[in-house]
Amino acid sequence: MKKKIVELEVDFIGEQDKITQEEEIALREYFNQRSESKNKTLIKISKQAIKKVKV
Repeated sequence: MKKKIVELEVDFIGEQDKITQEEEIALREYFNQRSESKNKTLIKISKQAIKKVKV
């Protein structure tokens, strides 16, 4: 079986310009929201696991 290795020499993905302040804020909000959602899910799962252990 052959291994296929693809290496890309890329400095930037997308446009070459720096992101604007508005884009930076939008990205920060998106990742914070995503992180909060993930934390809520983990808390919910851990609570369910605790209930199963107690039963």
